[in-house]
Amino acid sequence: MNLRDHLAAAVRTLRAAGVPSPEVDARALVLHALDLSATAFLLRGTEEVGGADAERLAQLLRQRAARVPVQHLLGTVDWGGVQLRVDRRALIPRPETEWLLSLALADLRAVVAPRVVDVGTGTGALALGVQGARPDAAVLAGDLSADALALARENAALNGLDVEFVESDLLTSISGPFDLILANLPYLPEGDRAHAEPEVRHDPDLALYSGPDGLALARRLMPQARAALAPAGVLWLELDPRNAPALAAELCIQGWAAEVHPDLAGRERFVRAELMALTPR
Repeated sequence: MNLRDHLAAAVRTLRAAGVPSPEVDARALVLHALDLSATAFLLRGTEEVGGADAERLAQLLRQRAARVPVQHLLGTVDWGGVQLRVDRRALIPRPETEWLLSLALADLRAVVAPRVVDVGTGTGALALGVQGARPDAAVLAGDLSADALALARENAALNGLDVEFVESDLLTSISGPFDLILANLPYLPEGDRAHAEPEVRHDPDLALYSGPDGLALARRLMPQARAALAPAGVLWLELDPRNAPALAAELCIQGWAAEVHPDLAGRERFVRAELMALTPR
């Protein structure tokens, strides 16, 4: 079989297994298994592939057909201007969160040498994305999971970025003030656990579920964030579109100026909040 035949067969295998994006995943795995660029594939599509290369590809396809996340099989993802190692120690960073990074960075444009904290950092994605975009920022990242923090430190070293990492339950071991608090905390309702997609089961439960409505951790964070924000500081959260409006409404009752922002698909996913007693930007 030549390269193109292998790709076509890979698509059929993944489609039959019910993989949500068989064409995209098959192409990524073929390129990865055979160490090819997209251009090389186009130029060498009629070349025969066999032996160890074919077996390596077959093994990757068996794992993806068993619904191991493609990101775990590739080992790294390019995200928010940085490269991240991904494995079962932390939540796979989602594309939606890249838009949260963009929104948050916009709030920092006029802030010189901002102090930023990423609560529940996981792979370190948001913290490293901020540090990569704003070298003048002092970025701190916290997580309750020692395993996640170890992965985040590996990612900081991989990208040559200087971020401080702290093992902390939300902000309990972290002192402000911060110009920006970022939080992509677990936000799924517990009821989602029973019918989670197979790929989601490879993420740590600690990074996914947060009480009956998915807001238990976000609610715990609010008084801590109030104490940790600098004057004119901003809090950004990523939430489930099913519960983001509810949290924004609660924040408004508690004396915050809070608003919901959509993701790129138009879903109400992000909440921006600042204390009403402070002068807005």
